[in-house]
Amino acid sequence: MEYFIIPLAVVLLVIIISCLKVVPQGTEYVIEFLGKYRATWGAGLHFLIPFLERISKKITLKEQVLDSPPQPVITKDNVTMQIDTVVYFRIYDAKLYAYGAVNPISALENLTATTLRNLVGELELDGTLTSRDTINGKMTAILDEATDQWGIKVGRVELKNIIPPAEIQNAMEKQMKAERDRRETLLQAEGHKAAAITRAEGDKQAMILAAEGERDARIARAEGEAKAIFLAKKAEADGLRALREAGADAAVLELKKYEALVQMANGRASKIIVPTDAVETAKRDVMFSEISGLGDTTPPAKDAPKAKKSDPCCD
Repeated sequence: MEYFIIPLAVVLLVIIISCLKVVPQGTEYVIEFLGKYRATWGAGLHFLIPFLERISKKITLKEQVLDSPPQPVITKDNVTMQIDTVVYFRIYDAKLYAYGAVNPISALENLTATTLRNLVGELELDGTLTSRDTINGKMTAILDEATDQWGIKVGRVELKNIIPPAEIQNAMEKQMKAERDRRETLLQAEGHKAAAITRAEGDKQAMILAAEGERDARIARAEGEAKAIFLAKKAEADGLRALREAGADAAVLELKKYEALVQMANGRASKIIVPTDAVETAKRDVMFSEISGLGDTTPPAKDAPKAKKSDPCCD
């Protein structure tokens, strides 16, 4: 009898140990009792009733990535493109995930492809290339709502690649090159315009500075000439004042007048208007009258009359 008890105890011990289950963190186990859902085990140590309970599914709660292969998509303007998407999701309800769909991952992949075709089919080529954020947002909302019954939470959807046909790519490259050439031409034109404006402003400033310099020079010359004339007149006035203060007589003053007249007459194209008092004074001075001829009132001698020739034909 003892030979049977010891092996039986060992078998029971092995069965009990095998029924002790440890669920790791971030994982849940779906437990069925006689083929029917019984419970969902979270992280920790659990005991499984032997022969009556079994682990139906081991489900991870971590975020997962579904990288779909490129899908042919036709745009509104009949351009076929290859687009592949990346879906980030996690399982929030193990029971719904285990019993909501036969293969939830495959269902999510197919739903992603059909949703992408529907959204891109409403857009043209340019709109598809420039509306990635809009497409991502709409797909995230649609997939998240559709997968709630599968216990899946869709975090975000990203368009990984958009590959248009080769001829479209060549046309886009030519368009991009033309656009860059246009921008280069505009930049060069704006540069030439700015340079011309700068040169014109420089010439304007130079002309203004030159005019101001010429004006200042003229003012300085005029002030110098006025100062020179002022000093000359002042010197002349000082000389006359000195003569008066020295007690010069009328003869010396008359001599100064004569010297002034001589200086005024020193020129080939000079016209002199002599005042009456100066003429009268000059007439009274014999020597000056003889030199200049101003006091000579004797009329010049007339020419002798010529002898009249006889006319032989009339005599």
